[in-house]
This record gives sequence, C-alpha cells and structure tokens, in this order.
Amino acid sequence: MSSNLGKIDVEVEVKTPVDKFWNGIRDSTNLFPKASPNEYKSIEVVEGDGKSVGSVLLIKYTEGFPLVKFSKEKIESIDEANKTLVYSVIDGETLKYYKSFKGSLTVTPKGNGSLVKWCCEFEKASDEIPEPQIIKDFAVKNFKNLDAYLIGA
Repeated sequence: MSSNLGKIDVEVEVKTPVDKFWNGIRDSTNLFPKASPNEYKSIEVVEGDGKSVGSVLLIKYTEGFPLVKFSKEKIESIDEANKTLVYSVIDGETLKYYKSFKGSLTVTPKGNGSLVKWCCEFEKASDEIPEPQIIKDFAVKNFKNLDAYLIGA
C-alpha cells in the first residue's frame, strides 16, 4: 500500500431519528444549502435524478469556503435497507490534492436519534498533501447542521 493512500473514519451522534435523517441525506440537493448556508451556495443535479446510482451533483461552495469552490460528486452505490450511500468526487479542486476521493456514509439508529458513520478513502496527489482533516471537519459540521435543521423543521 502506497504511503499516499489513506482512510479517515468518523462517527457523529445526531438527535434526529434514523429514517428522517437518512431522508435528509437523500434530499441533500434541497436540504444541505438550507441547513448549511455558510458553506453551500448551491447543489445542482447535472446527471440522473440526484438520488439514484450514477447521478452526478454539482456542489458550489460559498466564497468563504477554504480551498474548494466547487466539486462534482457521483453516487456510486446506495443501500436503502442499510441506509448506506457511497459517492466519489469526479471533478473540482479536491482532485488537485487527491487523485481519488471516495466517501461513504451509513446512518444507524442510536437511542431516539441516529449514529452517522462517515468514511473517506483517498489517494494523495503527492507526499506533501496533508490528510483531508478539513474535509472530515466539514463532514462532521454538515451532519450537525442537518440535524439542527431537521429537529427544527
């Protein structure tokens, strides 16, 4: 395994019940910009319906967002029964730093709320590129913002 291959895992507990949170994730084009207006300018569906395998989303970030202005993400697989979604970044500044970037998330019940497990696998473009800590922090913030939005909705 090359030293440029890496993996990050994170778990976030949220208050929103599992079905509602999963539906929120699945409706990301609509809900993420509302839940995190400081991060997302817009999310557009450029291929497919935005929810099924093969769909491509164009994500535009706000001016203040570090490093990345936009990214295109493709839905690689969905398991509705196990509430798991896998996506890969296919265009955007992220790919300047990482030759490949794949994310997966699973939502499972925890008490009255849910546990969100997010994992990313990546290959750095060079040895100097740091671990994608900023992306991890963003994912955590994203889930917390969505949780707060859904609780209030």
